[in-house]
Amino acid sequence: MHDVPNKNKKISLTQVASAAGVSKMTASRVLRGEGGYSEKTRKLVMEKVDQLGYLPNRLAAVFAGDKTSTFVGVSIPELGNEVFSQVLEGIDRKLGTFGHQTVLGLTQHTAEEEETWISTVLSWQPAGLILTGRLHSPRATELLRNAGIPIVEIWDLNSSPIDMSVGINHFDAGFDMGRYLVQCGYRNLGYVGTSHDIANAATTRLAGFCKAIESGGGQVTKQLCLHDSASYYPGFYGTEQLLASGTDIDAIFYQNDAMAFGGLQFCTGKGLCVPGDIGIAGWGDLPIASVLAKRMTSMHVPHLKLGQAAAEMMIARLSGEPVGDVRDIGFKLIPGSTVRNLAGLS
Repeated sequence: MHDVPNKNKKISLTQVASAAGVSKMTASRVLRGEGGYSEKTRKLVMEKVDQLGYLPNRLAAVFAGDKTSTFVGVSIPELGNEVFSQVLEGIDRKLGTFGHQTVLGLTQHTAEEEETWISTVLSWQPAGLILTGRLHSPRATELLRNAGIPIVEIWDLNSSPIDMSVGINHFDAGFDMGRYLVQCGYRNLGYVGTSHDIANAATTRLAGFCKAIESGGGQVTKQLCLHDSASYYPGFYGTEQLLASGTDIDAIFYQNDAMAFGGLQFCTGKGLCVPGDIGIAGWGDLPIASVLAKRMTSMHVPHLKLGQAAAEMMIARLSGEPVGDVRDIGFKLIPGSTVRNLAGLS
């Protein structure tokens, strides 16, 4: 029985050196740009690299101390949430422009997953880390403080970061939305969101929202925090559960626009007039919010800009340039037409 040849067999540095008629050491020096060889030899080695399709092991070079790492570890809770996808795009674009590669980690909104990822990625000797959220396990925090590399915490602004922070004040964002809904005449409000133990700035946002409602003479009569993703369908069935509870609710605030869209679909499907019978407010000002028949009342956060700002802070620190420790990128309330206007008219 004959062995089946592996068409995808990895080309080694030894094969490149043999093809070029030089020693493995010389081929290695050429690829690392160390000198000690002729221009003719350099061209010959690089020609064989192209012909054979050799890919240098950059990670091994970093471990050997021959090169400075170009990897930047980036953790986000999930890819399914468009918010974090936009943030990641901003980070990756900017890092790529300066020759850095993103090493992605998904924490699934748990401290344990984040801690495991941090421990693993630090063993790869990254140039720096960009982490979603300000809350980390005690061991993860210790690892980060002892890492000796630039670290940027994003999303939930941290005035006392481990190293650097960029994001928004989610309590203030929730408070502004609550204050606006009270000004629009709503007094009995509900909330539909999700429940997680890490990177959940939505919890802080909800606290700000409740504070504003209470300060304005209203009440949050029902809160529903689902153990599910913050997406369309949980918003749909969460609204069904909320309204079926028999609680008097004249407006609902959602964790994000995707959930708010699900809630809007449920309400209109049941014959409820929005905003005449019930008000709907989302958060994040995702693209879907601007193409609905009714412009979603939401809170705009420049997600792409946030990611770019995080990458800029990282690059500045790696380049030895002065950079502030904290950067607030701000937010803006979008009134929309899914809640009554300030005069109380639909």
